[in-house]
Amino acid sequence: MLRPWQVSLSERIDPSRETPIYMQIIQALIRDIERGKLTSGTYLPSSREMAKILGVNRKTVVFAYEDLIAQGWLDSAGTRGTMVAAALPDPVKRQQGDVELTMSSVRVDYRYSEPPARPIALPGGSGLKIDEGAPDGRLFPTELLARAYRGATNRAAEINGFQYGDPRGSPALREGIASMLRGQRGLSVTAENICITRGSQNGIFLASQVLLRPGDSVVVEALTYEPAVAAFRAFGANIVPVGLDEDGIDIDAVEHACRRNAVRAVFVTPHHQFPTTVSLRPERRLRLLELARQFGFAIIEDDYDHEFHFHSQPLLPLASYGPGQVIYVGSMSKLLLPALRIGYVAAPPAIVDAIAHRVSLTDGMGNALTEDAAAELIENGELRRHARKVWQVYSERRENFAAELDKTLGDIVQYKMPDGGLAFWLRFGDIDLDQMEARASAMGLRFASSRSFMTHPDAPRGLRIGFASLNSYEARTALAALRKAAAG
Repeated sequence: MLRPWQVSLSERIDPSRETPIYMQIIQALIRDIERGKLTSGTYLPSSREMAKILGVNRKTVVFAYEDLIAQGWLDSAGTRGTMVAAALPDPVKRQQGDVELTMSSVRVDYRYSEPPARPIALPGGSGLKIDEGAPDGRLFPTELLARAYRGATNRAAEINGFQYGDPRGSPALREGIASMLRGQRGLSVTAENICITRGSQNGIFLASQVLLRPGDSVVVEALTYEPAVAAFRAFGANIVPVGLDEDGIDIDAVEHACRRNAVRAVFVTPHHQFPTTVSLRPERRLRLLELARQFGFAIIEDDYDHEFHFHSQPLLPLASYGPGQVIYVGSMSKLLLPALRIGYVAAPPAIVDAIAHRVSLTDGMGNALTEDAAAELIENGELRRHARKVWQVYSERRENFAAELDKTLGDIVQYKMPDGGLAFWLRFGDIDLDQMEARASAMGLRFASSRSFMTHPDAPRGLRIGFASLNSYEARTALAALRKAAAG
């Protein structure tokens, strides 16, 4: 008569599973040892007998036994056979029956920080996704990217460049970005002021980690970039919302907040405010810098789409004339491809060193090959040529999107044509946005909730709808779907 554990073991071996048979045997035996069904000193059937019990090839069982002996779960007793290792501690009894536990079914018994009920990133899946201002990756020539990767790979092979590198990032890309910031954005920086990050959100997170301690306050606008707020909260920061209008952040409210709170940072997107797209006026910029000097806080400036300004010349970043007060965060996602995950932080060397240390704790270094490929695109001028080409495309799409908005949603939407950026900020008047968004979700539409931008319950509500990644047909389809969701 077979022992009960032998029967249960055979029931858990399933040739149709992707897991190899020998690995299933190993896992099943370890589970029985861990649960106390097999105790120390218990002899197992011979490999021939076990193979017969399980209906498998004997070599498969031999392989499993040898692996478990090497790991220390089993001991070989010579001619007497194979037994459970004597040195194993007494098992912990569990009320789990004989149910196989998986990573998907197991109950978590230890403490952890749960994610929010509403995810920050839009989930994947089918349906129509409307982004918040992403570029159209289809416009970037794949051959240029492939050529740049080939060049980066060949150079790395020549200089043994496949090893671990500087957590600040590729020297070539740091120099290329510093040159770009000097020539196009007026920042007085060198490579020592640059740390490469995995996108601008990673840069915001790292800056937060360097700046913030639990209980510190961060001033943000009543409508702002939700992932940044989530990063600040992750480090125990107190979020202090202040108002904004058509000229940007309310500077008087910032000063009032500084007098009432231990403000360590103010987060702004001054070029194209996220989500409303308005630009922070020069007089407010100067006052914000003066408040930073007066109260000793850092300004985290997220300049996520500087190149795409359509009405006039782009305003220079705060960091160009307030380098001592500003941690400047930028991204190459809008110029290249979001999938490449290249961002950067420009700051004084002490801040760059502190951020690089955090990079070394979590990542070790960036993706050197991708960074060197991006550096080549900057150096050979391809990035600049691509930026000029897509600027023309996005400028046309901006005009066409506004016309389609007027045609499809003109009677229910208020908006101002954005001077720059890759998205529109839409206000829906008396329409119940909660109901509209619920209907849109049921229809398969995926876009950022109006509540995702709000840091204060009284903040004005609206939707940020990107236009750059949509061709004319896609734009018509997206707006028609929004119209249907609004109609109920």
